[in-house]
Amino acid sequence: MATAAAQTPSLQALSAIAETPAATKVYAARDIITMDPVQPRAQAFAVRNGRFVAVGSRTDVTAAAGPDAELDQTFAGKVVVPGFIEPHVHPILAALTLGTQVIAIEDWDTVAGRSPAVRDAEGYRERLLHALAAQHQDVGGPFVTWGYHQGFHGDMSRAFLDSLMTAVPVVVWHRSCRELYLNSAALAQTGIDADLVAGLPASQRAHIDLEQGHVQAQGMIAVLDKLAPLLAPPERLRQGLELTERYYHRNGITLACEPGAVLSKPLQQAVNAAYSDSTTPFNHCFIADGKALAARHPPTSPGAAGALIDATRRLLSRGEGRTRYLPRQVKLYTDGAMYGASMQLQAGYADGREGSWIMEPTAFDAAFQAYWDAGYQIHVQAVGDGGLAVLLASLEQAMARNRREDHRTVLAHFGFAAPAQVARFAALGGIVSANPYWVEALAARYADLGIGEERAHSMVPMAEVLKHDLPFSFGSGMPMGPAKPLQLMYAAVNRLTGEGRIMGEAHKVPREAALRAVTLGAAHSIQQEDSIGSIEVGKRANLTILEANPLEVPSTWIKDIPVWGTMLEGRVQPAPPPPEEAAAAPAPQQQARPAAQGAAISR
Repeated sequence: MATAAAQTPSLQALSAIAETPAATKVYAARDIITMDPVQPRAQAFAVRNGRFVAVGSRTDVTAAAGPDAELDQTFAGKVVVPGFIEPHVHPILAALTLGTQVIAIEDWDTVAGRSPAVRDAEGYRERLLHALAAQHQDVGGPFVTWGYHQGFHGDMSRAFLDSLMTAVPVVVWHRSCRELYLNSAALAQTGIDADLVAGLPASQRAHIDLEQGHVQAQGMIAVLDKLAPLLAPPERLRQGLELTERYYHRNGITLACEPGAVLSKPLQQAVNAAYSDSTTPFNHCFIADGKALAARHPPTSPGAAGALIDATRRLLSRGEGRTRYLPRQVKLYTDGAMYGASMQLQAGYADGREGSWIMEPTAFDAAFQAYWDAGYQIHVQAVGDGGLAVLLASLEQAMARNRREDHRTVLAHFGFAAPAQVARFAALGGIVSANPYWVEALAARYADLGIGEERAHSMVPMAEVLKHDLPFSFGSGMPMGPAKPLQLMYAAVNRLTGEGRIMGEAHKVPREAALRAVTLGAAHSIQQEDSIGSIEVGKRANLTILEANPLEVPSTWIKDIPVWGTMLEGRVQPAPPPPEEAAAAPAPQQQARPAAQGAAISR
């Protein structure tokens, strides 16, 4: 393999890595993919004080490392890539959902073990029934399940849940995390009733249907304090965070980031308790939730805008150890969710449905302009082309009024966009953070569910991003998708759905570009490219160690490449073993049949 001569430290790099004497180790591997355009491949690298001090051929790296360097064969026969970066996760949501009874449209590692996918209504109801029976027999207390999606699992209602269990609270948490269905016992226990709903603003009342037991969007936010005891008991949160720590490590993640971190200080401290200690196998950063901050501090005047920025800045002190807030970065939202099919589509839905707003356009624009003028990098979740239209209008206004270079406004999730919109966004200097897993999970089914065949093929339209040479990254939004960088690569490269269809062949992403999207591109999206994202002298020695080369195996194998482990700032970390499949529910068959026919399980 042809490689360039070893990189050697500059004086600036040496000042960072030579403050205290430390041992130098030289590592060789079967393949080393650096993501450095100057030297894309290498045979070896040297690490000292947690940073790369030489990269190149084995001979040149050994010479540059010096006679006292130790040769380490740990990665012999392995494939080394820059440490995977997940720029879009939600640790609290992931911990809470994966701590419930998970019955979802894809496989998940859960607190209880491996939960296999179910993508049909009959299979979902059978799994739900067995889980309810097991809860009734073995555990008792409220029952919460996550992963339901009406497009795969059929209709859901309060009456249906009451037919399965009467006295015990039952909550079905939608796959989107923004909707819930509650049985009568759950509504009674939480105190969500007609009197409570009548006292809410109209925009919130519109998203609570007591007859159906359905709470969503702004309505769910309005009653979240009532729901918290069911959805977020402390033990579930603790167990879930411990699970996500193993999950990220097992999938090769060396840095995760949450855009739109929760404002609750106790919840932040719970995350810190799980992730901040020195033994945590990854670093975790947070970006402030500008939506919630702007609701508390509406930027209706220059003075009010200043109060909003001050409140955002105060969050920087909340990180500890391996957790930290990124300065001068914020997350805003336009329209609704992909999984809930509530995004704003300019051409509308074929079935007459309407999308929803997470932030009303006027409130969004006021917050956007306030953060823009304060010099913030703004991450915007805009799922539909209607949501993107709102972002484009605000960005164009901001650039015309107060032009900024390298602002890196991020279009997060990137579900549906017209070609002209992507061209405008590129011209304005934006960047994209896409979730290609949506194609794998949803595109084929959404073709028949109000989106239509043509638009379903254009879900996550990466061809337009590549055409305009837009910088981009991939992020799962976990639990909006599995935080598995190799699966994100697989989804982008193949666009193969769970039904076995290729949706949007023109939007396939080349492999090397997909690998960049989970390494250097992801680092660029959160302004960390100077220290991580590629294997270069002076950068932190963060690596993901694979058993096969994702640029060489058949494309459909990418997601199944075993992750051997990671290196974090020079520390070698073999990955933990995968979880066992969750035990089958112990509900006897004779009890399953009557409940399936509508008989209630009561206590």
